[in-house]
Amino acid sequence: MPLLPLAQPKILIVDDNKVNVELIRAQLKPFDYLLQAAYDGEEALAKIHRDPPDLILLDLMMPKVSGYEVCRAIKHDEETQFIPVIVITALQELDDKLKAIELGADDFLVKPFNKIELTTRIRSLLQIKALHDDLERSEDVLFSLVRAMEAKDPYTRGHSERVATAACRLGKTISLGDRDLEYLRRGALIHDIGKIGIGEAILKKPDKLTSEEMAEIRSHPQRGYEICFPLRSLRPVLPCIRSHHERWDGTGYPDGLAGDDIPLFGQLVAISDAFDAITTDRPYRKGRTREEAIGLLERELESGQWNPTLLRAFLDLLRQGVL
Repeated sequence: MPLLPLAQPKILIVDDNKVNVELIRAQLKPFDYLLQAAYDGEEALAKIHRDPPDLILLDLMMPKVSGYEVCRAIKHDEETQFIPVIVITALQELDDKLKAIELGADDFLVKPFNKIELTTRIRSLLQIKALHDDLERSEDVLFSLVRAMEAKDPYTRGHSERVATAACRLGKTISLGDRDLEYLRRGALIHDIGKIGIGEAILKKPDKLTSEEMAEIRSHPQRGYEICFPLRSLRPVLPCIRSHHERWDGTGYPDGLAGDDIPLFGQLVAISDAFDAITTDRPYRKGRTREEAIGLLERELESGQWNPTLLRAFLDLLRQGVL
């Protein structure tokens, strides 16, 4: 998919000195940018929250809220963390630069700066922002496809959301970090995306599936993997998609992996997926009660289907009412 350029990129200039703001406006006037200004950190954060820009030119020394605090707030907020920030300041000390970079600033210019250097760095960071936005749009399409697919079927509506919630709670009990938990959540949300290529007649069939139909159903982890593989941003979540039907004893699919050869994300999604399947109605059977599901999972501890350590942790969450 070709990279989609940003439509008239929006740049927010943040500086308490109006002369500096007007100087930057004049230098950027020849370019097709929508220029906005904020004259202190507090005003900047309000504008960023209300209408996020595509790039921020940020002074450090300002009243009310400093540029350092603005940068920290931007980069610690999931909604704004990928907005490029160029710090523009009169401060010359290396420590000031390092502090801004540690807080997440993407670039640093010292006043007085060269116009060509400023415009070149803006253009470069806007290209990176456009690439990120393009990837985000592609991911959003996939998530929307899964939601649309589930919405058409009363038996699976909300399934992926529930699996993602359960998998992440299980992930927290084994001390996964925040980044891994976010990858796990995203992967679990699209773990069944491969079912998009399977006919509704098979997915909703109330009778026993033929061997051919079962083979079609079992193809969905591989199909989902192939759909998502081209997106580099989704590479970390691919094990959730490909490996959520592998079995601890090696009898699962599509790769017949066993034990710790099964990626951890796949193991976490597999247990969460199974619990949701057990407790929800399907075309061919009624869902079991929570207590019945716990009993079934307890008996499965010795069956070899799932990692027994993870399954015990999952059962603990169920008994504690966390899930």
